[in-house]
Amino acid sequence: MAAAALRGRLNAHISRMYAEGVVEEETFERLREDGTATEVARLFINDAYEILHDIDIRMEEPEVDIDEVEALTQQLMECASSVGAQQVKLACMHFGDFYAIKCKQGCLVSLDLVRNLYCIVRNDVEIMMQLEDMIAACGPK
Repeated sequence: MAAAALRGRLNAHISRMYAEGVVEEETFERLREDGTATEVARLFINDAYEILHDIDIRMEEPEVDIDEVEALTQQLMECASSVGAQQVKLACMHFGDFYAIKCKQGCLVSLDLVRNLYCIVRNDVEIMMQLEDMIAACGPK
């Protein structure tokens, strides 16, 4: 596929990400202009995965350490903000509402939402990175 066609697909994909609120346009465009969008996105994917895993482990404990879970949730919100993943950040806040009132079942349900939204961002960003790699393989503009 020609580089121009791939660039068109990439631009359409990123526009859809903005339109669907997967990532915040202003934040992500700033990263793209700085040339750091791919690296920040990779960090988000890896860091958020690890943080979600750590939260899962703590939520499975019979006695949940609320302070640890809160600290991890704050890290996840910062991680989500780095790529403009506002829906993930808002879902983390919703999760925080449940752990503030010590409602474990509510935490588990809202944690599923956080995880699902993370997966949406991860998948869309991975598609973007694949398209960028394909464009780079085509050579210079």
